[in-house]
Amino acid sequence: MKIRFLRSMRNALVIVIVCLSVSLLYDVYKEPIDRLLHLDQTETNETTETGNRKQKTKKQAQKPDGQQEEGLPSAYDGRMTGKAPEVKNQGTFGTCWAVVTSSALESRLLPQEDIIFSADHISTQNSYAIGQEEGGAYNIAIAYLTAWQGPVTEEMDPYGDGVTPEGLSPVKHVQEVQIAEDKDFDAIKEMIYRYGAVQSSIYMDMGGTKVTSEYYDSENTSYYYNGEDEVNHDILIIGWDDDYPAENFTKTPSKNGAFLCQNSWGEGFGDGGRFYVAYDDTQIGRNCVAYTRIDGTDNYDHLYQTDLCGWVGNMGYKKESCWFANVYTADSTQTLRAVGFYATGSESDYEIYVAADFKNEMSLVLPKKIQKGHLERKGFYTIDLKKEISIAEGERFAVMVKINTPGSDYPVAMEYRADDQTANVNLEDGYGYVSVDGYRWSRIEEEYGGNICLKAYTDNR
Repeated sequence: MKIRFLRSMRNALVIVIVCLSVSLLYDVYKEPIDRLLHLDQTETNETTETGNRKQKTKKQAQKPDGQQEEGLPSAYDGRMTGKAPEVKNQGTFGTCWAVVTSSALESRLLPQEDIIFSADHISTQNSYAIGQEEGGAYNIAIAYLTAWQGPVTEEMDPYGDGVTPEGLSPVKHVQEVQIAEDKDFDAIKEMIYRYGAVQSSIYMDMGGTKVTSEYYDSENTSYYYNGEDEVNHDILIIGWDDDYPAENFTKTPSKNGAFLCQNSWGEGFGDGGRFYVAYDDTQIGRNCVAYTRIDGTDNYDHLYQTDLCGWVGNMGYKKESCWFANVYTADSTQTLRAVGFYATGSESDYEIYVAADFKNEMSLVLPKKIQKGHLERKGFYTIDLKKEISIAEGERFAVMVKINTPGSDYPVAMEYRADDQTANVNLEDGYGYVSVDGYRWSRIEEEYGGNICLKAYTDNR
């Protein structure tokens, strides 16, 4: 018994020495804390609304049913496959972004489910301080959807009636949103082919009282803008034609080819609300968003989150990798099922860790690794855990992610008060941490005035 006791004491002493050594080494070689920066995400914060305010080599594609196909077809039309949603009219409001979001969601579910979602609810019940006349952007829609603030149906909240009921529950849970890199036409086409219509942004000098444009050919319902103005209008891309004639535009682009798009100005515009935009258009193919995973509302019992405004800016240590964590308190006995976070760039690798009984910052050191993976595109992802993790009622638990995003100095998404639109950001409900290497952690709310974009999903036990 005495020998066993001495061995136990020796092992404990070794652990203490190792921990102290790591701490001392970190104090000597640690990154300067002032290198943790958050940056305005200027591109996604652009307001898109006219009159109110932004070719790669063919690769193997996947059919909608997941089967492999050699290359993408040279032409595709969502109307022919039942993936084109109904054409809507935003009227006089600056809500193109919300109307397009609702239509993109509808396209993802078609033809198996035919649901009309409420653009009114998207534009009025998000956490941003904006009105319907002020415009918006896709990052607002992503935040609203991934926070389970919606979507609701058009019947529950009709468009343009000036009334939005409070307390409506979502009819679907959006769990994944993929964002293509700007002008990556193959990626855009693949997302359309697999998932349905893609939300995108263009510059359009029409709208309101202006019904003609030097860039729009009404006879061919085609549009080609070759200027330098930023995007200001959101549209849907529902297909493409690599051989669409260049001579069909008012100005001749350098090559054939155009995307088939759907506008939010009713069926009186274009060909029943649809029109072609040249591949050479300055802005087409930017801010392309696909809502790739839409679940029923019974997928998880609870959502823990602190980032109702979602991805406002980036943070990190001028390195491709960074650690981030959120601490939550279980309100009943539950099982941790999944975590949700943003990949702020393409080809990101992640590792997920969990500290089921969080005490203090030391609980974040040497945590249990749950799983790892790779994310091809930037966007929001829900990662279902392969292992069940039990959490007791009243227990504080931490979910942690180490992310590595090639080419990024600031790979972690954060929420903070960047401007008047994000004035509603609440820092009192968050308990987040960030670290350069997983050993020394800083409180993000207290030291840097933001919340970590890291959600946890649980089921009752």
